[in-house]
Amino acid sequence: MDVVQAASAPNADACADAAFTRARGVVCVIQVADCLPVLLCDREGTRVAAAHAGWRGLSAGVLERTVAALESAPEALLAWLGPAIGPRAFEVGVDVFDTFVAADSEAATAFQPLREGKWLADLYALARRRLARAGVSAAYGGGFCTAGDPARFFSHRRDRVTGRQAAFIWLGD
Repeated sequence: MDVVQAASAPNADACADAAFTRARGVVCVIQVADCLPVLLCDREGTRVAAAHAGWRGLSAGVLERTVAALESAPEALLAWLGPAIGPRAFEVGVDVFDTFVAADSEAATAFQPLREGKWLADLYALARRRLARAGVSAAYGGGFCTAGDPARFFSHRRDRVTGRQAAFIWLGD
């Protein structure tokens, strides 16, 4: 699977963790349950992207690669962080903690120790950090917890069944 794929035509099937386009009327869409959807656009309204940023994608650089694929100055980009599992509900093991901290020691600030070998991870903080390091300082949204709000959101971790939210972005005609 590609990390980032260009969406150039209506009905283009893409299999990637992120999609971007400069074509008007082409929708970039991702589905998530607890992972973080990140939508990006440039300030001129000429390019958009949607990224699926769970912990694996974040640690693999999906946001950095999406920013690079947009071929726009990072400071000219806007990011929106959609609903995801929140920092009080996202329990991870030491493997996840070690993965982020090995690449960026300051990422440790996005983790709270829970008990031996377990941490609570803040996907929003990790994404904001990754975006900032890629040069994107305008990041908005965040703060909704899919696991803690069953009236509005699906959560695989909470329900142990498959349900999804969709996040999409496009350039109007």
